Amino acid sequence: MHKLFRFLRITILLAILIGVAADTMLSRLRTTDWDDTLWVALYPVNGEGDGAIDDYINGLAAGDFAPMEAFFREEAAGWGVDLRDPLRVVVAPPVAERPPTPPVDGNALQNIWWSLRFRFWAWRMATDTGVIPHIRVFVVYHTPRRGRRLDHSVGLQKGLLGIANVFASRRMTRSNQVIIAHEILHTLGATDKYSPSGWPIYPEGYAEPAREPRHPQRFAEIMAGRIPVSSGRTRIPPSLAYCVVGEQTAREINWLDEDE
Repeated sequence: MHKLFRFLRITILLAILIGVAADTMLSRLRTTDWDDTLWVALYPVNGEGDGAIDDYINGLAAGDFAPMEAFFREEAAGWGVDLRDPLRVVVAPPVAERPPTPPVDGNALQNIWWSLRFRFWAWRMATDTGVIPHIRVFVVYHTPRRGRRLDHSVGLQKGLLGIANVFASRRMTRSNQVIIAHEILHTLGATDKYSPSGWPIYPEGYAEPAREPRHPQRFAEIMAGRIPVSSGRTRIPPSLAYCVVGEQTAREINWLDEDE
């Protein structure tokens, strides 16, 4: 009897895993065929329990993210994607609970365990947004302080989920959107284009790799996240107006065929 229960438990677990894998594959295909608009739900999270952050979050509206929608529209058109609105944003009700913190330099097992915890947590936190979103990003807002560095943001292709750590400041709205857009692209299969030191990798991490002279660059490749202004200095793009989707990223998210 014990062996029978064990067999049934393993069979059920395998069926669940196969179902999850199939759903992940189908979601991946649906979100990168670019036949229709992708809906992104942004879930604001108060990262510190501060009342001022609550006030900021409660003042957010979908229109605040129009520059991000415009960025995807213009970049997609530049790569020949024939879709009027590749991406639309909806702001979900605030989430009271903070997402599980990703491991710092975690091993494969730790990363897998965190990913499963995060996906379960995100399922529990899901609320009505008026649409069925393809991608969900939990935007964790923090108090801005000079010199402060936030935890690393993440985007998961499996589950189409992201965590973006940003500042609760109107002055930093546009730079926040660079981070959010970067994580959205991760969920679509785009990879980072910077080295462990944070320097953009040449040529795929340069917005204009053929530019002569190479420096200064005028824009940041969105998945590199920085503008190389000299051989030894970079700067953070102040908004998505200073970012582009480079050729390798376009291939990774299926804006450009492999044979083109």
